[in-house]
Amino acid sequence: MTDSDDAIHPETGDLNMIGTSEPFMRMMAAIRQVAPTGIGVLVTGESGTGKEMVARAIHLLSTRRDAPLLTVNCGAIPEGILESELFGHEKGSFTGAADMRKGYFESADGGTLFLDEIGEMPLNTQVKLLRVLETGEFLRVGGSRAIRSDVRVIAATNRDLTDAVARGRFRKDLFYRLNAVTITVPPLRQRREDIPLLVRHFAKETCRQNNIDFDGFSEEAIHELQEYHWPGNIRELRNLVDRIIVLERGRYITLPLLERHIQRNTETARNLPVIINRTSEEAERELIYRALIDLRMAVEDIRTLLTSRTAIVQPGEAGPGHDREHDTLDLESIEKDVIRKALSRYAGNRRKAAEALGIGVRTLYRKLREYDIE
Repeated sequence: MTDSDDAIHPETGDLNMIGTSEPFMRMMAAIRQVAPTGIGVLVTGESGTGKEMVARAIHLLSTRRDAPLLTVNCGAIPEGILESELFGHEKGSFTGAADMRKGYFESADGGTLFLDEIGEMPLNTQVKLLRVLETGEFLRVGGSRAIRSDVRVIAATNRDLTDAVARGRFRKDLFYRLNAVTITVPPLRQRREDIPLLVRHFAKETCRQNNIDFDGFSEEAIHELQEYHWPGNIRELRNLVDRIIVLERGRYITLPLLERHIQRNTETARNLPVIINRTSEEAERELIYRALIDLRMAVEDIRTLLTSRTAIVQPGEAGPGHDREHDTLDLESIEKDVIRKALSRYAGNRRKAAEALGIGVRTLYRKLREYDIE
């Protein structure tokens, strides 16, 4: 499966969804199974995983493909006007309502309405949404005439709605209505084999949009992208590819060059305020988690030294006249020797060598450059 032959429907064209990994293929199978039906779908997944793309794929593979697909971000619209945006309003129904206005439900008649961040919807609006889902009818704000609309609703959230229901922040009856079928979008860290495909696809689009000739990524750089944890998922990957191609003016991206951009990206993310869809307790846990990641990276470097010192003094390793005490103190020589032995044992496979040494692949690459080991 390549950039061009990925998830393609003969009547709709390219769905622009890239992947060959098992989690991705399971998700695509669920999309194809549910799309031709009229059943409601709840799309779950972390921020940046591509939930809106899933909604678009469901719409394009459905019998509603020729009708509108409209998207509403329930978390971005102020509570006071969300109801008017969804259901419309009559002239004079509130201050500033100079004319009658259709809402999203009326405008999407015959098509699909994608309600993103459904967990942010106010409770009073949830009641009216439930009524539309059950009866197919709604009232404009300030109106008295019921309006019918044939709309398929696809909702999405990056929150745990069962927890929101337990806390009284989301209606149980609406949750069951939306949760007829759930499609979970896997995070990028569970789709590592898809990263080279995604990188090539994003790079091609960036070069076309900005008229840039790009020399590509080195094998080591692609491997590093696969090892990175991607807290921002596909959105973060795309932003990184866009930025590095534009800022480096299309030149060949080596591992050292890539690492500078990934480090900068990580530092930027770490300095952002943690305010998105989190309680103070959840925010505190996230800060602790980030600190543990930093600590783990430091421990990996220490483990390299300790593993090396233990491995070098195994019986039978030293030749005649070999000064073990001197070797134990010469940490640089010890590290070089152990790294070479690990690479030799695994026929140059750096991933397996890193696992045997108890360090990350990123740390191993850094040591190879530091010690000029081929």
